[in-house]
Amino acid sequence: MLQFLDFFGTAVFAVSGALAAGRKRMDAFGVVVLGCVTAVGGGTVRDVLLGSQPVFWMQEPWYLGVAALAALATFASEQAFVIPARALLYADALGLAVFAVIGAEISLAVKDSYAVAVIMGVTTAVVGGMIRDVLSGDVPLILRQEVYATAALCGATALVALLHLECGQREARLLSILVTLAIRLSAVRWNLSLPVFLSRGT
Repeated sequence: MLQFLDFFGTAVFAVSGALAAGRKRMDAFGVVVLGCVTAVGGGTVRDVLLGSQPVFWMQEPWYLGVAALAALATFASEQAFVIPARALLYADALGLAVFAVIGAEISLAVKDSYAVAVIMGVTTAVVGGMIRDVLSGDVPLILRQEVYATAALCGATALVALLHLECGQREARLLSILVTLAIRLSAVRWNLSLPVFLSRGT
């Protein structure tokens, strides 16, 4: 189940990377590169921080294959019909939700620390999107007012809390994914944002 979710999250994040590349009118190679770095960036940083060597996609190159295929499929689909601009937000939200849960759960298997698990869940979820936005010349979502990393934080925390309360693993995963999705999509739907710090000295 965990590996299925991991492949699913990889494909969804690769789609979000490919859509971002499409908005910047990149060629097919750029689409694949942006899709792959979006899909594996967060997990790579997670594994490096946890000391898991080699990183996951070097152990199982299938992850890169799934990411590349998802990016190419998005590229081909865009040639056949127009993909709505909002599709990027929804694809990114789904990838965010899945990776927040996966990152936290993998961390718990490596280090028995709830705090580290939550941080690794957020890292897995947001770093790939940060790399995508930087490479495509956008301000990363995590640095904007949007509720983004906060949604991943809530999802990872929900997973840790549910597992601590001895909730079933499958149920804990599903509920935590729904928590992240609900928060992120609510923010997109109603333009919710965190308070902005305005220094009086500026």
